[in-house]
Amino acid sequence: MITGDLPLFSQNSPKKELEDLTTTAKSRPLTISQLTSQIRNTLEPEFMDVWVQGEISNYRPAASGHIYFSLKDSTASIATAIFGWGLRSKQRPRFEVKDGLQVLCHGKLSVYPPRGTYQLVVDQIEPLGAGALQLAFEQLKAKLQAEGLFDPERKRPLPRYPKKVVVMTSPTGAAVKDIVTVIQRRAPNVEIVIVPAVVQGDGAAEQIITAIERANTQNLGDVMIVGRGGGSIEDLWCFNDENLARVIVGSEIPIISAVGHEIDFTIADFVADLRAPTPSAAAEIVTAHWVDFAQKLADFTRRLAEAIRRTVVQKKLLLEHVSARLKHPRDQIREQAQRCDELSERLDRAMHQYLDKRRSRLEQFMGKLDALSPLRVLDRGYTIVRDQDESGRVIKSAQELKPDQKLELTFVDGTRQVRVL
Repeated sequence: MITGDLPLFSQNSPKKELEDLTTTAKSRPLTISQLTSQIRNTLEPEFMDVWVQGEISNYRPAASGHIYFSLKDSTASIATAIFGWGLRSKQRPRFEVKDGLQVLCHGKLSVYPPRGTYQLVVDQIEPLGAGALQLAFEQLKAKLQAEGLFDPERKRPLPRYPKKVVVMTSPTGAAVKDIVTVIQRRAPNVEIVIVPAVVQGDGAAEQIITAIERANTQNLGDVMIVGRGGGSIEDLWCFNDENLARVIVGSEIPIISAVGHEIDFTIADFVADLRAPTPSAAAEIVTAHWVDFAQKLADFTRRLAEAIRRTVVQKKLLLEHVSARLKHPRDQIREQAQRCDELSERLDRAMHQYLDKRRSRLEQFMGKLDALSPLRVLDRGYTIVRDQDESGRVIKSAQELKPDQKLELTFVDGTRQVRVL
């Protein structure tokens, strides 16, 4: 490409015009860098995303981890470079890159200015047999992703405590055995419904679609595991079927995709409500809350048993303490009888003491009374003179006496009747 401020129209003859253009180009020549830059700016945007297939030759790995080789077919070749593949890089291919291998490469065209050559810069490489499938996979993936089938907001949540789990896989494969073993070990209360289907080869996608539709029509379970064991991309290709992807999206039963090993990805993994790295992992996922529930129940049971044990120990200690203070009724009766005897004795002693005091005081009073008694006076030779009539009054003075009056004289040892002379 020649650049510069050249006139678009000229009134001169064509020959004269060509001479003028040549003169102008000669007077303003391009540098090699400018020419290379123009070629690069023209070439690279047109080949930013290309798939190229061919045979590897002149394979040269560099100490930096970069890889250089030529990609050729029967009539042409192109320099190829792969940058950034260190020994531990996750982008390293899963196969050995070597001369003579037919491969499918994805990358962009780039111009290398120091040598003025163009080369293919590769960011993805697959064996040729898998490359065509991989390209179809990427195209379908991009299509479904653009439709929003991979959006997390669209996907259904899994039931926390599923009672019935549908397992859609080959009835004779290792995957079904792994799933059943894990579920029965972790959640023996969960019912397993196996819906058999061919999961490899021609017609496998149609059988898987039929099995999923049957599970939904008959409402066979609360959650469904769709999967199989590992294999090559060809073995797993039925799970990259577009119709199957749309059936998975339309399923009313939440679906867990468990296809192959952890490194394997299929379209079913992206459209399913959840992807499990392996069939066993899918079984662990659907039983996770049951396991947590069982652990919590075991913990509650242990804590309840511990609380009951502590309560029993406390009550036992209390009972022993109360029992130590509690006496047998017979012993209590004996103690009370003894207490009654002691109280009776104390009452007797108190009564005797009381009577003794009263008797002593009575004797004192009697002594005083006796000292004041008329009988004591009579004992000293005195007498009591009473009128013998009905009044029986005491005669205190001689003036009260009359002749022939009958009197009664009371002596210390008896009475006598007398008459006044």
